[in-house]
Amino acid sequence: MSQRNVLGGELESCSNDPLTGFYRDGSCTIGPMDPGLHAVCVVVTSEFLDHQRSVGNDLSTPRPEWRFPGLTPGDRWCVVAGRWLQSHEAGAAAPVVLAATNYRALEVIPIEVLSENAVDVPDDVSGLD
Repeated sequence: MSQRNVLGGELESCSNDPLTGFYRDGSCTIGPMDPGLHAVCVVVTSEFLDHQRSVGNDLSTPRPEWRFPGLTPGDRWCVVAGRWLQSHEAGAAAPVVLAATNYRALEVIPIEVLSENAVDVPDDVSGLD
């Protein structure tokens, strides 16, 4: 069963290098084992990484026990929707890849907020209003 993105299409891959996703399948797939809702595909920035570290979510340090390589600016990664919103509210949001962001992110973040931070703008933006 394929999952949908916030644009209503099939969920696209977020990153295979580094291999992302709660299930380490390259996409922001959501399932019952993911209580954090790792739904937002972002392109991490230094500002985003610094902010997340300041609130206790260190995304730079490798954690092999979780198959987590540690991130550097420019990496694409599936992040927890609530954590992304936290950074957005602090003015440190990472750019969002809408086609690779799971529709379940909309349970936490309005589409308008995601769209304002999008790095992939679809040809037909009428559905984003």
